Amino acid sequence: MEAADSSRHWSPPYPPATSSIASHSPDRFYFPHQPKSLAGIALRAFCLGIAATIGVGSVVTTLLYTSSPLWRLPFFLATLAIFHFLEFWTTAAYNTRVADVSSFLLTANWPGYAIAHAAATTECLLTNVFWPNRSWAPFHSSSLLCLVGLGLVIIGQTVRSVAMVQAGPSFNHQVQHQRSSAHVLVTTGIYARLRHPSYFGFFWWALGTQLVLGNLISFIAYTAVLWKFFSTRIRHEEEFLVKFFGEEYVDYRKKVGTKIPLVP
Repeated sequence: MEAADSSRHWSPPYPPATSSIASHSPDRFYFPHQPKSLAGIALRAFCLGIAATIGVGSVVTTLLYTSSPLWRLPFFLATLAIFHFLEFWTTAAYNTRVADVSSFLLTANWPGYAIAHAAATTECLLTNVFWPNRSWAPFHSSSLLCLVGLGLVIIGQTVRSVAMVQAGPSFNHQVQHQRSSAHVLVTTGIYARLRHPSYFGFFWWALGTQLVLGNLISFIAYTAVLWKFFSTRIRHEEEFLVKFFGEEYVDYRKKVGTKIPLVP
């Protein structure tokens, strides 16, 4: 009976996140609905894994057993899932202190980001359902452009991930207005050839997805919007980089370009 009575009054060693004690716990940021929620991270990684598996599986199945051009849609799904997973993974592995739920970038630039992908998906679906035999590419080069797009997706993703790895703690998804103790100017490796390799990677990755999807309208729209976004962001970010690193950054900027069209 004593054992039964003691179990009746047992309380968990870690109080729930809603309790007043938990609100003062040093681990509170890892509780559900908090910036570094382990539950939130696990759930997002799990869902992205499912999306990537469904996407890859559907692409393979569609290509093997049908002649439908709609394999492009699950390809887009898989590409997005892999991109967002790698955004968090590279941050968690090489810039661990700043990794949190937002590092997946699932709601970055919301709702514009979601609208852009929804529009691209809709364009691909409608054109391939209603005009499956269209030839929008000049000289019937749609197959070649699809391969070029696939290459851009691979190159863009690789460059962005490598840039995040090599920058380590100096990389951040947000423009930093104050220099932290861990922030150093990285000019070696991929940064010796590209001044903003993560922006270069995303720019060409995104355009590559639209070439694979065969989207003419979205390709033009993505090009215009991404160029405007990155040209503005680079100018804004470099104002602070010059403040942080002075002539060292000015000299680096003169020697290394962005390789983004019309962005020196």
